[in-house]
Amino acid sequence: MSRKTDKPDDEIYGARALASALPKSHFPGREENPRRIYMAVRDELMLDGNSRQNLATFCQTWEEPEIHDLMDACIDKNMIDKDEYPQTAEIEARCVRMLADLWNAPEGPATGCSTTGSSEAAMLGGLAMKRRWETRRKAQGKPTDKPNLVTGPVQVCWHKFTRYWDVEHREIPMENGRLLMTPEEVLKLCDENTIGVVPTLGVTFTGEFEPVKAVSDALDALERETGLDIPIHVDGASGGFLAPFCAPELEWDFRLPRVRSINASGHKFGLAPLGVGWVMWREESDLPEEMVFWVNYLGGDMKDIALNFSRPGGQIVCQYYNFLRLGREGYAKVHGACYDSAAYLARELAAMGPFEIVFDGDRSRGIPAVSWKLKEGLETGFTLFDLADRLRVRGWQVPAYTLPAHCEDQAVQRILVRNGVSRDLCAMLLEDIRSALAHVDAHPRKTPLGEDDASGFHH
Repeated sequence: MSRKTDKPDDEIYGARALASALPKSHFPGREENPRRIYMAVRDELMLDGNSRQNLATFCQTWEEPEIHDLMDACIDKNMIDKDEYPQTAEIEARCVRMLADLWNAPEGPATGCSTTGSSEAAMLGGLAMKRRWETRRKAQGKPTDKPNLVTGPVQVCWHKFTRYWDVEHREIPMENGRLLMTPEEVLKLCDENTIGVVPTLGVTFTGEFEPVKAVSDALDALERETGLDIPIHVDGASGGFLAPFCAPELEWDFRLPRVRSINASGHKFGLAPLGVGWVMWREESDLPEEMVFWVNYLGGDMKDIALNFSRPGGQIVCQYYNFLRLGREGYAKVHGACYDSAAYLARELAAMGPFEIVFDGDRSRGIPAVSWKLKEGLETGFTLFDLADRLRVRGWQVPAYTLPAHCEDQAVQRILVRNGVSRDLCAMLLEDIRSALAHVDAHPRKTPLGEDDASGFHH
């Protein structure tokens, strides 16, 4: 028997509100019981799968209970409104000073800010380089219409930056036997219109660190020979919160005078919730004045640097919590466990037979990630895309993808080992990979899957 109205004591799934599909395109006309709508939306979210099994993401998928409590306490705090929430603003300033210390900035005022993620932080670093280059060129009476940026194989945020701000992107392509930026390749692309060079401390495609120190030394030599002073911005989205703790001897940060700015993702190996990024400049003079805005209509004269305006404060508070909670010792312990698990995965995957390890998660050379490809010349009845598809049956997202320009024919798979990806979880994953291999061996596809078939998103 159907009813036109719900009663307060109706069981959730027996209520009228859930007796039909929820609106998908038209704006609903009437209000509903909050508990019933909550359950309906929560049910729909089950289709997202389990984020802990998402080994494609660089972002944190596990947080301590205290983080959840702090996020709840900060749900109403707008980071930009420093007059209304002065203590949250103070916490952000503390984080900036702590990062200046962590990344060995020179003595003096720490210059930087939080952002909604590392992509925004990267764009601020890129924009600062462009503005400083324009200022120098104008002072020399030279044109400013042909800026270029030199990078290795980079994450999409740098493609966005160069497109949004009309900068020629000189991206060093991968080659067989060379998957990273090298000093030699950098120098081939630099000229008087180069606003900066961007090495990546943890390349998205493989997990490896690009050689920041070697590139810096090469640019030092270039300046001595030609007078060209080309700055470095380090994309430390992942490695910026790894190298200081697990490879402290690696010179990549402000210890190198040519490094003028750094971006990093707090919500990656900074262990904070999504989404918070950080950008730091070596000195105050590295942040052009025209990128600083002063806002007085929120109750005080407040300094604003970020591209976004209103944004949540909880992630910054939780970043500070992690700094205090873990310190250098705790971060080294957490990330060290991730590197140990990555090494374990690399050994076991190599022993399975069909795989050649591209990067083994060595803490001195990259982030705790493992990437691999099928051995050349090996005849199989499957592709890595088939393997990725089969692993989804057990809930695992282990992405297979092709490499960028000049290596488009090379497919790889990659696992990101983050906090919460325990050794036991790795052992269960390995058993599922072995089972998946046995399945695809026993049931070869007439038409193996390709890259276009591999995604779970087809909207």
